[in-house]
Amino acid sequence: MRDDVRALTMAGALTATGVFHLARPQTYDWMIPPELGAARPWVVGSGVAELVTAALLAVPATRRAGGWAAVGLLVGVLPAHAQTVRATRHRPGKLAVAVARIPFQVPMITTALRVARGG
Repeated sequence: MRDDVRALTMAGALTATGVFHLARPQTYDWMIPPELGAARPWVVGSGVAELVTAALLAVPATRRAGGWAAVGLLVGVLPAHAQTVRATRHRPGKLAVAVARIPFQVPMITTALRVARGG
């Protein structure tokens, strides 16, 4: 897959998730580890970060910076994934879904790294 396609695909996905974070933040509040304090600022902040990253990825001149921003963003959401595992540990079906989501971070981070490195 070409880098521009990778970057634009990531930009589209991040735009969708960023909009959803801002339009329905209550959907994500429970995923924020309580040790981080109030959830809503984290949810709204991540939505804004997703939209900014998407914009960086969409513009060829800022694409590499957008790739690095995407790497940071995708690594930064790992605590939320850990929290979903912790919160669902007594519900086997939901726990399976929470655990299954984590490995998908690897190809997304790898793709972001490819965009960031320009190849």
